[in-house]
Amino acid sequence: MKELEVFRYDMGGSNSAIAFQRTICLILTAIIMIQLFSQLSHAEVKNYAEDWDEDITITGGRTILVEEISATWCTSCAEIDPFLQQVADAHGSRISIVTYHPTDGEDAFQPEAAKYRIERMKSINSDVGATPSFVVESGELRVGPDSWPDVQKDILKEETSRQEFSKLSFTISKLGQQYSATIGSIELLEVEYETQLTFMLMAHEMEVPDEFFNPGEDYRDRVVIATSSCNLNSNSLSNVGFSNVSGTNCLDDFTVNFPANGKFSLILIHESTDSSVQLNSNYGSTLGVVEFAYRDIEIKNDSNFMPLVFFSLIAIGTILVIYDRKNA
Repeated sequence: MKELEVFRYDMGGSNSAIAFQRTICLILTAIIMIQLFSQLSHAEVKNYAEDWDEDITITGGRTILVEEISATWCTSCAEIDPFLQQVADAHGSRISIVTYHPTDGEDAFQPEAAKYRIERMKSINSDVGATPSFVVESGELRVGPDSWPDVQKDILKEETSRQEFSKLSFTISKLGQQYSATIGSIELLEVEYETQLTFMLMAHEMEVPDEFFNPGEDYRDRVVIATSSCNLNSNSLSNVGFSNVSGTNCLDDFTVNFPANGKFSLILIHESTDSSVQLNSNYGSTLGVVEFAYRDIEIKNDSNFMPLVFFSLIAIGTILVIYDRKNA
């Protein structure tokens, strides 16, 4: 998987030498910072192997939303999908990857919630539909596994540009064979268009039935199976896939319920309403995202990043010294 492009420079003259040194420093510094942030930024994940007997409150908002369209029959999707959870874990809480399976008569899942979200994407970009395809914060449409380097660039661009975001929170509880998630303390960005709060539910390790063509693994992850929104202007509710939703005020008591069936992720999004997006596609980007996951933990939180900083700084210095000697 290509994640780093190497640029060539004309090394003639002192100006180009200085430019080369600066470029090397910038590249290595970027690598260090990405590693540091991956150590310091972890998604809110509860280990699926542990018992659940307490309320859990999740706070955040700066997370970047990455939307994927995939299908169980898609061979190229089967090649890249198993690695996407590792990518999400490596980025920690900085990104949330959600996967929509289309209603096409061939996919094994075809959730109604995914159909709804795909239609929303199409109102922003009518070319949406190919599998696999990726969109970072309603930006450029990236199609095919080979487009992943561009997806990574889009993610980095969004991470650096997102300086303001809505601060979101919700509390999730397990009540017998049901989960319940309720809005917590929230500080929303003020914008000129109508917005909504949206809960989105993803299933992990969702089994592909034997009767469907399947070129990949027996299970799929991050399958969006439910979505519910509360319009912040009217406090009206919509629901596709949750067992129950309730609330008289979006900011006080907006609540979703769903069965306790296996591993899942629940995402809370502050975004424009569907009508706002239809009026102006520039309103498609989220204003805030936070995710909670109840699944296997892939990355431990106890890593010590100081050796990485120390040896990386030595590496930068060594490279510059060697280059200076060669060009002396």
